[in-house]
Amino acid sequence: MKSPEKVKDHIVQWLIDYAQNAQMKGFVVGVSGGIDSAVTSTLCALTGLEVLCLEMPIHQHPDQVSRAQQHINLLTENHPNVKGQTVDLTPLYDQFVSMLPPLSDEQAADQFLSLANTRARLRMSTLYYFAGLLRYLVAGTGNRVEDFGVGFYTKYGDGGVDLSPIADLLKTHVFALGKHLGVDQSILDAPPTDGLWEDNRTDEQQIGTSYSALEWAMESQAKKLDPAQMTSQQKKDFDIYLTFNRQNQHKMLPIPVCQIPKAFL
Repeated sequence: MKSPEKVKDHIVQWLIDYAQNAQMKGFVVGVSGGIDSAVTSTLCALTGLEVLCLEMPIHQHPDQVSRAQQHINLLTENHPNVKGQTVDLTPLYDQFVSMLPPLSDEQAADQFLSLANTRARLRMSTLYYFAGLLRYLVAGTGNRVEDFGVGFYTKYGDGGVDLSPIADLLKTHVFALGKHLGVDQSILDAPPTDGLWEDNRTDEQQIGTSYSALEWAMESQAKKLDPAQMTSQQKKDFDIYLTFNRQNQHKMLPIPVCQIPKAFL
């Protein structure tokens, strides 16, 4: 990143302008203990507008909880416009699971991913509850690779937001900006994870390759790089990227609308 200070100032002013034009009082951000939410919440805090940082654990790994709480404490200590709140969604999630009908063997194989997405959607509903209550905007935490490259987010979960401050930044940009903003080292060092699995699996374990490899693949796709010119590892990374990119187009494209012939109307 050539100028993290200019990037910071640009995003902060963009956030201020958007909130003022929307006649909203501030922002609510879901803080997970990861770099994306840490950077997003810090940028929102720098606007001087009201900010609510929500931690919403659902059977969360203790490391994620401690990092999230530490980050929220740091923001509230340094920014009087920031407040923190923990809403434990574990009982709600467990109650939801207990009400589900029995599954066939075939359905059981897909249940884990479906329940992981359910966690994200419960959090989205919680964010919008507070946003409506306080006249805030829900600030998204997705970056460019996740939002526009591999679609690594939950539709109507962490993808359900009002605005996306860092969605034009690559993951490496987010880390660089986080370091510039003084994000805690424990967050900078933590392997990225979506926090939707009880085994604390990382994003890389789920995707099958690193963010730097995905960024290279995304750039290679844009440049129409010939796969014949790639090494075997590059080809593997490129294939992983293309697989996610293709299967997640339904997340990244506008919702399809059935167009009715005018003669029928």
